[in-house]
Amino acid sequence: MNLTEYLARGQQRIEREMERLVPSEATPPTTIHRAMRYSLFAGGKRIRPILCLAAAEAIADAAPGAETAACSLEFIHTYSLIHDDLPAAAASLPATKFSATPWRSWQAMRC
Repeated sequence: MNLTEYLARGQQRIEREMERLVPSEATPPTTIHRAMRYSLFAGGKRIRPILCLAAAEAIADAAPGAETAACSLEFIHTYSLIHDDLPAAAASLPATKFSATPWRSWQAMRC
């Protein structure tokens, strides 16, 4: 397996686990869950969680909970991106796309 294939496989593992962990958009409170999914599933390489999986694979044949731990890294990373964008939202930069755009800033803060 080459690096491209390894990254694609890791990304699929992370996406599957995120789907399992993150409530659906239909789960109340729907506005918050829609905002969470908007930001978390906006795309990305998922390098941080893949590195977490690689570290787990390097020390053990089976690492129960590795995918969940890896997703936690992705959740924290996405959270940090949202909160870094909040000052831009407050300044009303019209060309900037961020989680606070379709939802009010207070809802982005609660995600």
